[in-house]
Amino acid sequence: MDRADMEIRRYRPTDLTAVLGIAPRLTEGVAAWHEPQRVLDAVTGWVGAYPETAARDSVAVFLPEDAGAVIGLIGVSERRHFTGETEGYVGELVVSSTSARQGVGRALMGAAEDSARQRGHGRVTLDTGWDNATAREFYAALGYEAEGVRLSKPVH
Repeated sequence: MDRADMEIRRYRPTDLTAVLGIAPRLTEGVAAWHEPQRVLDAVTGWVGAYPETAARDSVAVFLPEDAGAVIGLIGVSERRHFTGETEGYVGELVVSSTSARQGVGRALMGAAEDSARQRGHGRVTLDTGWDNATAREFYAALGYEAEGVRLSKPVH
């Protein structure tokens, strides 16, 4: 894909079917001990709520479009750090499998960073699964650094 043909725009309620079609890719890289159906249900729940959440002033959802087709999405919202500082928070980033590794994710992260900057945030944060090495490498290549580690242990 020639990135010159790609347009990044804001989410519209008429995009719901398209974004639900690519949402299952958000389940990739989730720790194997999570029940796959519950992960998928959670992901489709987040994305399915976009008509309401994207309408909030504190949320921006951007979609890349190529030849009229939605090929990804990114959601960025405002989050308050425990220090009281507000920051841009990327909740979801996904690119269609046919458009992966073609600069779409990088362009979406740029849109999220621009949105956060315009809102006066000095930092963008995000979470990704430890098992999602591809995503961690991608974010590191963009200059993101680990800030904390979330630990878990089964207790049944």
